[in-house]
Amino acid sequence: MNIVVCVKHVPDAQSDRTFQESDNTVDRAVDGLLSELDEYAVEEALKIVEAAGEGEVTVVTVGPAAAADALKKALQMGAHKAVHVQDDAIHGSDAVGTSLVLAKAVEKATDGSPELVLTGMSSTDGVMGVVPAMLAERLGLPQVTYASELTVGEGRVTIRRDGDVASETIEAALPALVSVTDQINEPRYPSFKGIMAAKKKPVETWSLADLGVDADDVGLGAAWTSVVAFAKRPPREQGQIVTDEGEGGAKLAEFLSAQKFL
Repeated sequence: MNIVVCVKHVPDAQSDRTFQESDNTVDRAVDGLLSELDEYAVEEALKIVEAAGEGEVTVVTVGPAAAADALKKALQMGAHKAVHVQDDAIHGSDAVGTSLVLAKAVEKATDGSPELVLTGMSSTDGVMGVVPAMLAERLGLPQVTYASELTVGEGRVTIRRDGDVASETIEAALPALVSVTDQINEPRYPSFKGIMAAKKKPVETWSLADLGVDADDVGLGAAWTSVVAFAKRPPREQGQIVTDEGEGGAKLAEFLSAQKFL
């Protein structure tokens, strides 16, 4: 089975993330990495192909030059090839525009016949979990989301989705799109062999013109949603220090009660 995994390059959560004041978009100049939630989708794709003993995993991303780092990590984990859609006109795209570019890239990468498309449940920067649903709609595929377990059978995919009060087992006909949660597996660390092998794996770079996407349909100007204002979070104030002289528990309870936690 040939599987396409859509991944995203996101600012490192450990870095000083902020917005650019020029257009209120996320500053991408800081260090970035493969979205942690997408690592689970890459790992699941690799497991499916390895279990079948055949097939390929293609990773696709949309973003500026730095987004190649996300593809590099996925290739080091074991993905077979990668596609990078890079075009200045994409800057500022919202979920609608992003799903359009991803759909065209998936179609081109699979000659219009995707077998299985995997995504993370959301990105770790914008936490926009709606992109998988939009992508499935554009591709005309059934979608099953938030998979904590995934099984591929004869012409069908079965997932388990864990809710607050129950777990559901859902089945869909292939081809399909599945988004996975961080409960589905434990992503592997790239081995030295994988890191070296990744250097020789094919990475294609496509523009909007290569995908037949009109630049007027994406980017900040075409976005249905945008950040109109932002404000930095005020610095955290020093907490209250309580010296326990036998009444620490009572004082803690009083504090929690005052904060309406009790």
